[in-house]
Amino acid sequence: MSERANASVIPFNVDDETEEGVLAGAPAESQAQNLSQNPGERLHMAEAVRMAEAIVFASAEPVSEKQLAARLPDGISIAAAMAELQQIYARRGVNLVRVGDAWAFRTAGDLAFLMSRDTVQQRKLSRAALEVLAIIAYHQPVTRAEIEDIRGVETSKGTLDTLMETEWVKMRGRRRTPGRPVTYGTTDIFLDHFALEEIRDLPGMEELKGAGLLSGRMPSNFTIPLPPADPDALTDDEDPLTDIDLEELGLLTPRVEED
Repeated sequence: MSERANASVIPFNVDDETEEGVLAGAPAESQAQNLSQNPGERLHMAEAVRMAEAIVFASAEPVSEKQLAARLPDGISIAAAMAELQQIYARRGVNLVRVGDAWAFRTAGDLAFLMSRDTVQQRKLSRAALEVLAIIAYHQPVTRAEIEDIRGVETSKGTLDTLMETEWVKMRGRRRTPGRPVTYGTTDIFLDHFALEEIRDLPGMEELKGAGLLSGRMPSNFTIPLPPADPDALTDDEDPLTDIDLEELGLLTPRVEED
């Protein structure tokens, strides 16, 4: 009998990669989207994903979706492109994470220990600063007087200055009340530092109790406010900061008019 007659057929699985180039392990939604696109559209999207990857990788700061839209080809869905790029990096040493309305590459959480030698030891915030930060995060927009009313003690200007130096807190606007006090809120750097996609990802009351951060003997009427969906949007009782306001607050150098 010939060697051909003794040969056996080795089966193989064609589901690993289809003719359309869709990975079998990819989400069903992604497969359906890829199958619905013609080769030209898939190539166009793949190139946009590569461009987005280069933009985010080269940026020292999180890149907003508005910035991406201005630099990627017209007609590209930013959400779809970033979702695909996020899927690509899901199991890699660095992950693509969302920070507010921006995107950035960060070391995978399970590999953070590898960076321990490069970690800069930061000075711990005082208890007063942590209290003020928590009040601003949950109650924003909030004025200094409102912070003091919630804490029950006076808040020094140095505490607020420290939080603004860390770039976790910013001046938002002015309250439409007598004296027009400055309102404070958190920043995208705050979200990035605490690994929050949005401000409403802050832990709720049950999570805080579970972590031992709230006493089990809290008053029955005690509640934690829900932060605004868009912390950058001014409320009805706020005015935006003008150049004159910034000059008064020492945040802008006064312009010198020439004679």
